[in-house]
Amino acid sequence: MTDTTVAGATTAPAAGRRSRSKKQEPTGTDRIPQPSQGWYRVKGTNLKLRRVTTILEQGCSKGDALTFWAGNITADTAMNNLPYLVSSSLYPDKRTEAYDWLRRAHTRKKDERKDVGSAVHRLIEAHVLGTPMPEELLTNPELAPFLDHFLRFVEEWQVTFEASEMVVGNEEDGYAGTLDYLVRSPLIAAALAAYFGCEVPAGSVFCGDTKTGGELDIKGVYPEASLQMAAYRKARVAWLRDGTKVPMPDTFWSGVVLHLRPEGYRLIPAVADDAVFAAFLTVKANAEWTSGLAKTVIRPALTLPATTEERAA
Repeated sequence: MTDTTVAGATTAPAAGRRSRSKKQEPTGTDRIPQPSQGWYRVKGTNLKLRRVTTILEQGCSKGDALTFWAGNITADTAMNNLPYLVSSSLYPDKRTEAYDWLRRAHTRKKDERKDVGSAVHRLIEAHVLGTPMPEELLTNPELAPFLDHFLRFVEEWQVTFEASEMVVGNEEDGYAGTLDYLVRSPLIAAALAAYFGCEVPAGSVFCGDTKTGGELDIKGVYPEASLQMAAYRKARVAWLRDGTKVPMPDTFWSGVVLHLRPEGYRLIPAVADDAVFAAFLTVKANAEWTSGLAKTVIRPALTLPATTEERAA
């Protein structure tokens, strides 16, 4: 790979590299890029690709949705803990402690959901790969319904998996990420054909993603899921589990999101066509603005220049 800078990617400056000893080329699974602080580093090179989830976090405006969600979580926590809050309000030290606890209610809830989501993804990955499921997760009663509904989804939709937790990247557009899975399913193909009124070959490969937030009767899958899926679909390369770098497989222009909850599951189409990918690149540009140039454009206030008389004095 030549030493160049591509859109959204970073390469180390050329100066000084020639004098260093040649790095040992990575082999096997060491060749698979790993996420770190919002980037994926392409091992054996000086290339860094911006992480897709970081792009979406920095480039998508959540607007009032997160504000209302955080407000609802805080209000619900307060109403469920009124005796504690009232008694704590009588003492300055306990008041401060209760205040800090209450204002972090939404953060705790977010972390709880993230932990559940990560655990569910680990269970799914183990099932897809046919490896032993982590015992501490398999015996967790909170996770059991998620696994049961996932297995029901696989059986009911006659799903076969082509890949799981596969790192994919687009070095030209400067991003990388880890897709949940690639699937084949004649029933998904038939359902999408009926839904969109177009031909969908039974052997099509679909990008799939699992979401565990929200409730089944309340919106738990958001437009960002389509942006994420479009980015993965338009990746140019993928790294297999043995570290081999291969072209990204072709996938159908709509993927599916498995909305998995303890009470059941829903399978939701997620359009990820060229128009959605173009929107993702716009979001990526927004993220680069937010994390870069936006931090430098507003400068300290000016001071009034001294008058001629003041300078003479």
